[in-house]
Amino acid sequence: MDETHGTLTDEPGLPGMPIATAATPYRVLARKYRPQTFDDLIGQGAMVRTLANAFSANRIPQAWMLTGVRGVGKTTTARILARGLNYLRTGGPDTGPTVSMPELGQHCQAIMESRHMDVLEMDAASHTGIDDVRGIIDGIRYAPVSARYKVYIVDEVHMLSEKAFNAFLKTLEEPPPHAKFVFATTEIRKVPVTILSRCQRFDLRRVEADVLSAHLKKICAAEGVEAEEEALAAVTRAAEGSVRDALSLLDQAIAHGAGAVTAAGVRDMLGLADRSRIVDLFEAAMRGDVPAAFAEIRAQYDAGADPAVVLSDLAGFTHLVTRLKLVPGAEADPTLSEAERVRGAQFAGRLPVRALSRAWQILLKALPEVQAAPRPLAAAEMAIVRLAYAADLPTPDEALRQLRADVAASEGGAGRPSLGRDGGGAMASHGSAALQMAAPAPQPSPRPTLASVPVISAAAEAAPRPAPAAPAGPRLGRFEDVVAQAEAARDIALKVALERDVHLVRFEEGRIEFRLAPGGRQSLPTDLARALDAWTGRRWLVALSKETGAPTLAEDSRAAEQTRHQNAAAHPLVREVLSRFPGAQIVDVRDKAPEGDAAGTAADGTGPAAPPPEEAEDDDA
Repeated sequence: MDETHGTLTDEPGLPGMPIATAATPYRVLARKYRPQTFDDLIGQGAMVRTLANAFSANRIPQAWMLTGVRGVGKTTTARILARGLNYLRTGGPDTGPTVSMPELGQHCQAIMESRHMDVLEMDAASHTGIDDVRGIIDGIRYAPVSARYKVYIVDEVHMLSEKAFNAFLKTLEEPPPHAKFVFATTEIRKVPVTILSRCQRFDLRRVEADVLSAHLKKICAAEGVEAEEEALAAVTRAAEGSVRDALSLLDQAIAHGAGAVTAAGVRDMLGLADRSRIVDLFEAAMRGDVPAAFAEIRAQYDAGADPAVVLSDLAGFTHLVTRLKLVPGAEADPTLSEAERVRGAQFAGRLPVRALSRAWQILLKALPEVQAAPRPLAAAEMAIVRLAYAADLPTPDEALRQLRADVAASEGGAGRPSLGRDGGGAMASHGSAALQMAAPAPQPSPRPTLASVPVISAAAEAAPRPAPAAPAGPRLGRFEDVVAQAEAARDIALKVALERDVHLVRFEEGRIEFRLAPGGRQSLPTDLARALDAWTGRRWLVALSKETGAPTLAEDSRAAEQTRHQNAAAHPLVREVLSRFPGAQIVDVRDKAPEGDAAGTAADGTGPAAPPPEEAEDDDA
């Protein structure tokens, strides 16, 4: 028995303690190096500081809720917390709860070995019912046997049933002064809010990569194991912030390498690809060099790499390049290899964000396809093809600008440029616009360039094209002419909408601005512009305005009709008629046709014929 920390000599609690002899049974690193004091916890400084201040000020709550992902120390923290609550030095004064435990106290050893009578641990995954909680409620009324507090540690508390949670409520809200609860869970959302509101919650963070890597180095030194920096970085990345996962992987790597942890051994063990080869694959794909990319992914597959893992690493490197481009100081990450740090910075300086974002989306969509495919390598190769060909495609806005430039150049008699992002010249397939490498001249390629492909892209199809020459349409110099054209075209719905819903603000040939009347259809500007384009064979701009505008044609017509009725009613003859015929009303007012119009009407056969003009007499007769 070690008198300093109280652990068995065959299982040192921390690096630097005596190494177990060959005759003692082996214990895995995750148990062998489990923290036993608050000082041993890594990556949880905020929680330790809060607990230290609470203990110093004697502000100790009745319950704590510890949550976080697997392997960050929830159960370990619960045991250390129970030890701190009941810490009492042998032969020393009772100083109360503390986070400073430089040596073993009277209750420490029994608490760490989970055999203390006053510290009760319950696994809620196997004790989910109300009867299990009733046993806690029945025993909580009794004072502790020897310790300062009775501490109940409930692991995986989210597994309790609804009735068990409800049975806990009253006891948890008003427990006896000698009782404390420590709950641990990985699924905090499954814990009822009524339980959470009665607990002081601590979210245990994932351990940062540099802290976890340094912790692994200390353990390797304590175990006498030689470990490469790149190998520990790979283990740290695979652990994803979980200390237990990292120690389990390190244990496996030590066994795999027969006592030495190498980067190649870790890659073989985890089915990972060489990080430098991932960078080579990224470069080949972003250059559009499909043969080189195929050769690289095939070589990694033959070396034992999983195609899905290769694509995942490729997506991870894409994210890394994006971080290096946008986040200052991102290259200081200790888990990065030298190739990732140096070449990633080079790519970050030459790749635009839009190319990186598009590559990320392609890889993210390809990952589930590769995982579910019956032939993962073929699926991964097709994903590389998509990535390589998308690397030198222009974005829709770039394609639109290039097509407009093409139209302007063709109208001016100039040659038609290609759709490359640089705006001029054909683009070589091994030097795409996504990643332009230094080269004296474009090289021939088995893959045709965008300029030579006789297929119109989707962006080009969506872009506006110059309208074909159309015969000259009617001349529309006034808004009334537009309404008349709608009537002539027998588009009665459009004619009625123009008369009723349009408050004209500005009109000139090729441009109309108006305010839409309340209740008018919102598609009227689009419908009118389409109709004008068809009628006149030219482009019209129709826009809505917030200005008041003129009255609608229907309002003008009603106002004019009202004025005509008022003028007619004021005529002496009409007044005389209305006075002599009580109840008579003016139904309609019509203008008298001019004499010329009457003659024309008669000539058309719709009215009486006018007498022929008399023949002039001959002066000589």
